[in-house]
Amino acid sequence: MKTFFVSVSLCLFISFSQGRTIILSPTSSTKTFHDAVNAAKDFDTILIRAGVYSCINETINKPLTIIGENLPALDGQLKDEVLVVMSDNVNINGIEIRNSKRGSMKDFSGLRVFKSRNVRIENCTLNNTYFGIYLSDSKSVLVKKCKSKGANYGKSDTGNGIHLWKCDSITIEDNHLEGHRDGIYLEFAKHCFMQNNLCEKNFRYGLHFMFSDNDTYENNTFTNNGTGVAVMYSKGVHMFNNKFENNWGDASYGLLLKDMTNGIIRGNTFENNTVGVTMEGGSNMRFEKNNFFKNGYAIKVMANCRLDTFVRNNFSGNTFDASTNGELQENLFENNYWDKYEGYDLNRDKVGDIPYRPVSLYSVLVEQMPYAVMLMRSFTIDLLNRAEKNIPSIVPETFVDDKPLMHLISRK
Repeated sequence: MKTFFVSVSLCLFISFSQGRTIILSPTSSTKTFHDAVNAAKDFDTILIRAGVYSCINETINKPLTIIGENLPALDGQLKDEVLVVMSDNVNINGIEIRNSKRGSMKDFSGLRVFKSRNVRIENCTLNNTYFGIYLSDSKSVLVKKCKSKGANYGKSDTGNGIHLWKCDSITIEDNHLEGHRDGIYLEFAKHCFMQNNLCEKNFRYGLHFMFSDNDTYENNTFTNNGTGVAVMYSKGVHMFNNKFENNWGDASYGLLLKDMTNGIIRGNTFENNTVGVTMEGGSNMRFEKNNFFKNGYAIKVMANCRLDTFVRNNFSGNTFDASTNGELQENLFENNYWDKYEGYDLNRDKVGDIPYRPVSLYSVLVEQMPYAVMLMRSFTIDLLNRAEKNIPSIVPETFVDDKPLMHLISRK
């Protein structure tokens, strides 16, 4: 794992030759950003001083460094895309990009990178753009410490904050993405790494994978989104030490997994979500040392999931610890902590002496008859659940933790 990240970092390092510096300011002889780009030679630097500059579909087709001083603004005036990079070895730092066009026929963006390598985008702000940063057919790109806020048109009229299409080895870190359709979107993107990003108040997903393999995201926070993260039709995605919080709604999840294989979900916190994790068609997935706190449902594991492992996770304060829509086969639940476990530990080995079945009769009833939720915490439901524990007949026989732990698990 470390070797992979080191190699990505080396790929992202750009060694620029010494070139001229062209200064663009409201009082300089170079009057427009277009003039500055035309005047620049390969590996020159354009230094943009504070001000607002018209920039309508400006194309960077040569290796350049573009540096902003006191966050100058490149304004697309709602006429087209703002800035398009079509060259390797481009460095953009400290620029505000704003007012791209929006429309249903084209994914207009504030900053588009197309068929380019070794591009760095740092400390940039994107305001009122349809798509924020759009990376297409590109490799070895770094997007770091950028802020992108959607245009508040609504889910159908707002694009994604950072959008990847057919990309390889992209690093996305320390960004703040708010008010978009999806905060970060990956489609056919592989070997990508995302860390320390904050994705909040996005209409659909904080982070969304489609057909994207062998990616990793860690230490990110996904809060108050339609759904925290969705990983669909992908394999080998690793999810470490992320926070999935406050994703509430009729169809909201902290993490949605659909037809995913060979993933690792470790050290994450799922707190205050309608559903912490829902998994459909997942296989060879491993959940380890995650915290499921105060969710409506901690996990929903559909019956078409197989060969999945849940080990050493904490389940505490959830309305329902687990739910499924049928009999589960070939999945392993072992050594998890369940706060609703009422068993005993006579030999004091910190493991319960009797198995725990996390799917309650009431959760099965609510799954089949949602209106039964009005009976929550009633005396009748307590009696039904206790009767089911003594003589299991409806809850899945194979959804059982044979070695439940007696105490919360430290993730260190």
